[in-house]
Amino acid sequence: MKEYSACTTILVGKKASIDGTTMIARNDDTFRPITPQKFIIEPARHGEKKHIKSWLNKFEMDLPEDAQRVPAVPNVDYKHRGYYDESGINQENVCMSCTESTYGNERTLAFDPLVKDGLDEDCMQTSVLPYIHSARDGVQYLGKLIAKYGSPAGNSVLFSDKDEIWYMEIVTGHHWVAERIPDDCYAATGNRVAIEQVDFDNPDYFMWSEGIQDFVEKHHLNPDHEGWNFRHIFGTYTEQDHHYNTNRQWYIQKLFNPEIEQDPQDGDIPFIRKAAKKITKEDIQFALGSHYQDTPYDPFGKGTDEEKHRYRPIGLNRTQNAHVLQIRSDVPADRAAIMWLCIGGPTFTPFVPFFANMSDTDPSYNNTSMDYNMNDAWWYYKSFAAIVESHYPQFVQLDTTYLTELNRYFRGRVEEIIAGSEGKSGDELTAYLTKENQKTVAHTRKETEKLWGQMMIDSINMSKLTFNMDENL
Repeated sequence: MKEYSACTTILVGKKASIDGTTMIARNDDTFRPITPQKFIIEPARHGEKKHIKSWLNKFEMDLPEDAQRVPAVPNVDYKHRGYYDESGINQENVCMSCTESTYGNERTLAFDPLVKDGLDEDCMQTSVLPYIHSARDGVQYLGKLIAKYGSPAGNSVLFSDKDEIWYMEIVTGHHWVAERIPDDCYAATGNRVAIEQVDFDNPDYFMWSEGIQDFVEKHHLNPDHEGWNFRHIFGTYTEQDHHYNTNRQWYIQKLFNPEIEQDPQDGDIPFIRKAAKKITKEDIQFALGSHYQDTPYDPFGKGTDEEKHRYRPIGLNRTQNAHVLQIRSDVPADRAAIMWLCIGGPTFTPFVPFFANMSDTDPSYNNTSMDYNMNDAWWYYKSFAAIVESHYPQFVQLDTTYLTELNRYFRGRVEEIIAGSEGKSGDELTAYLTKENQKTVAHTRKETEKLWGQMMIDSINMSKLTFNMDENL
């Protein structure tokens, strides 16, 4: 039985961001709360044969002999849960995040069913990211693989480079559409078909599977009198969508466009919008960890019990990692790619900046155990988040202050590292950025230890096993 994950995606064009960077972001939500992950570097290969085989189905293929170096965030338990490299930035500063679980409707799947042994999420990044040269190239490359092998699940995939952002939705065994996010816009979605009207006369902003128009016409799949709305044709409008999916899109748009009034259960909330203000990476990080703050639907809020459990939060205890993949255009390309990685859940723990031009990750990230181990970043930050949540009213402000201070530090730290990289290139630069990444990890751990200690002391003092007594007793 396939264990479906359920993620949330945010994409921000370079003119919509505050600093002219492109940013793609996603929560990696899994089926179970405990799914340990690690952060590793897949090394470059030159003239070396490699074969990939899925642990989840019978998919396998030969990979090209030349591959770029790529960071990845795979599951520790390969044999039961597959590879799932999830997110990374290759040496040419092309970003990929996969996947957003997406569900096609029964009308379209009747005529193009899912392919049981096709290319699924577990092998997707490993089969694509090391071999592509732009975001557009990523869509085309993956599209050819889907045409050849088919897809066993509905999967949406994020691609970006310094200029373009593409969102690709694979919803049946072989059919898909990809849309470029306009530079001055953002987009947000969660677990349902998002792309709306497709302009087949505008290949600069749309790509699609071969024969998709004929497929829709032949099987009478377009319900609209006019237009070609991918969401209407291939998507779902279910009760689960109303309580699990559309509400997340509604809340992110509420954060970025507070002036717009919308219904959380509206199945036609726009996929792409222009934000009221330019978007920062902190805005994205807050959104990925959010749980409907300042609404009746906040599980920690003051709504009724029914309201507090009406909608699925964006940040979950099942969020194993969250990431913002950022490509800057104001610094040299060999130091422009930053992977902001949050291990353990984005609601209470920090997004640590890693320069993607690195040869290794910190040992606390790359050697995660399946068993509880506080030396592992994944277990450490997962535990930290559990402590904050256990006394939410008492600890949430402490946690907010901690995250705010770390974000201040991270912004200065990134500029400090770039300044120190001046004059360095090639292997020397890679070694420098690798070492500096690990210094950032150490500082983050140190600051987290301080708050951890304070919360433990406060927890002891909040014990119910106490009684008023004489100080001599």
